[in-house]
Amino acid sequence: MGSSALPGREPGSAAFAAAFQRRAGSAGTLRFDAFVDVALYDPAAGYYRSDRERVGYAPGTDFFTAATSGPVFGELIAAAAATLLGARPPAQFTFVEIGAETRGGVLEGVRHEFAGVRAVRLGQAPELRGPCVVFCNELFDAQPFRRFVFRRGAWREIGVRLAGGRLAETELGAADFPALPTSAPEGYVLDAPLAAAELARALAAPGWTGLFLACDYGKTWRELAEELPEGTARAYRRHRQSSDLLAHPGEQDLTCHVCWDWLAKAVTSQGFAAAAVQSQEAFFVHHAGAYLAAATAAEAGRFSPRKRALAQLLHPDHLGTKFQVLAATRL
Repeated sequence: MGSSALPGREPGSAAFAAAFQRRAGSAGTLRFDAFVDVALYDPAAGYYRSDRERVGYAPGTDFFTAATSGPVFGELIAAAAATLLGARPPAQFTFVEIGAETRGGVLEGVRHEFAGVRAVRLGQAPELRGPCVVFCNELFDAQPFRRFVFRRGAWREIGVRLAGGRLAETELGAADFPALPTSAPEGYVLDAPLAAAELARALAAPGWTGLFLACDYGKTWRELAEELPEGTARAYRRHRQSSDLLAHPGEQDLTCHVCWDWLAKAVTSQGFAAAAVQSQEAFFVHHAGAYLAAATAAEAGRFSPRKRALAQLLHPDHLGTKFQVLAATRL
């Protein structure tokens, strides 16, 4: 990698360059997670701070999520939540969606039995109290992450510098993260989603009881550390995936796979029962089977929009295995 992994990139807007410089100070360099934080969440220049439509198929959008499939996803979530709550009826719980990206949240237009529904958006305090179903869809993969590279027998921290009007990756020095493996192939890049685990721990803090559900894409720590030598960080813009993380800062989404081991540990450390992670397909088959059977029987003999949405959400070639679901209870 030397001093930079990619050719220098222009810092995009003047607003982003100013935000980067404010954060970096005279050093002109940020650790990679700080760069991601500026690029995604800076009040003046962050991607998620801009008032525009990001999710869906309309012109100008950048990606789609399971919620783009329409109310079917919300119906599946509501049905699975009712199963996981066991003997306690949904009417005793408030459904709280953290980081809702779609305009009305995942339960918009969905018939349900929850006592109430709240969509918590960026910048809003969750204020979790009492019996709740706390739901997150692709929230954790959008948190800042650290980057490390194994170089000359040791792990090095990756940062981003702004010099001469250009952004470039740079090695900052020896990594100070003890969980890194003792060795790796030369040039192995590891993206560590530490902020996602911190957020999960904060959301699972005492003060509320009920069900914690997180839909996202991720890997185990072993997979991240041993099987993905180029890391998992990616950029998304106009429905195109890219490995150029420095291009269009503040105008493209930056993401990396979550570490399910870390998220499970975070929620169980706060008193939740052992967290289970399943593929999205397996999760819905196991916990929303009655809904699936009824939906299939109701429209037998024709391939309706509802069946198309179900295929997108469950089929292994679509979102069925690409996404996973973490579920944990504190009842």
